[in-house]
Amino acid sequence: MYIIVLGTKKQGVKKQFMNTNQLERLRSSKILVTGAAGFIGSNLCEVLLKLGSKVIALDNFATGHKKNLSSLLENPNFTFIEGDIRNLDDCHKACEGVDFVLHQAALGSVPRSINDPITTNDVNVGGFLNMLVASRDAGVKRFVYAASSSTYGDSKALPKVEEKIGKPLSPYAITKYVNELYADNFKRTYDLDTIGLRYFNVFGRKQDPNGAYAAVIPKFVMQFMKHESPIINGDGSFSRDFTYIDNVIQMNLRAMVSDNQEALNNVYNTAFGERTTLNELTTLLKEYLSEYDAEIANVEVKFGPERKGDVPHSLASVDKAKTRLGYDPKFDMKSGLKEAVKWYWENLK
Repeated sequence: MYIIVLGTKKQGVKKQFMNTNQLERLRSSKILVTGAAGFIGSNLCEVLLKLGSKVIALDNFATGHKKNLSSLLENPNFTFIEGDIRNLDDCHKACEGVDFVLHQAALGSVPRSINDPITTNDVNVGGFLNMLVASRDAGVKRFVYAASSSTYGDSKALPKVEEKIGKPLSPYAITKYVNELYADNFKRTYDLDTIGLRYFNVFGRKQDPNGAYAAVIPKFVMQFMKHESPIINGDGSFSRDFTYIDNVIQMNLRAMVSDNQEALNNVYNTAFGERTTLNELTTLLKEYLSEYDAEIANVEVKFGPERKGDVPHSLASVDKAKTRLGYDPKFDMKSGLKEAVKWYWENLK
């Protein structure tokens, strides 16, 4: 068995395992990562290059950042293509000679989709279909894509299990569900193997804290570091299954190289399997950040109106991923949050 070390360079203790055949498959493969300049995409590119894969990266910098790829550009195994998944020619170019696709490109954010459903649909549905067509035409072996926990919609059941979903609560959620339908159809119609990963509130290094649609953890971290009061939407009782980036990387790798044929053409929750309220989150952030700046402990948290389209509670069952893909998440919420806070303090203070 081979060891893959994830996490920060200084840490180097969180490990996962891959057998010889799987590791050699990665080293001999050409892998396309879409949305490569984004938070998850850039982290995937880094790990794949460390494993010896040839990486093709596609991004249009609509939400990603060039700085996320700057350290990779000199690597001979890395090729960057500036392109848009809404352009089928760009998708065909990126898929040439590719063995596997890790499709991360999307226009995220529930509020953004409510404000601009047309663009969200163009990117997340039209762009997704372009990538499926290009992957089919290129003879890609496996298409692994970022699905979303928003697909569970108004289902109140906890924990969330893959086979039981409700009605979507936002245009964004609709687009991510349509992705799953298209992926299933492309297997049935064109025999393209796919695996969808329903991400649950991913956080960690490189996640952008700026912009109107920034995710809650990096946004709150930056506000606390500036001694500004973060505003919780609602009373803080809403809960999420916050999922550290290294757990997500592990899932992508396992989905890509799994030898279990029964694992293919399914969707899987990608989470840790515990939930944290927003009130608990801000308490932990203040505690961890206060180790660097004691004044942060005195920063007040404020409350605002609930957001349209927000799912009240989110908690994943990861039993299916563990059984079929061998998923073994190493970072719970607290250990992941400590790593994320440390990265933000060292890189963005």
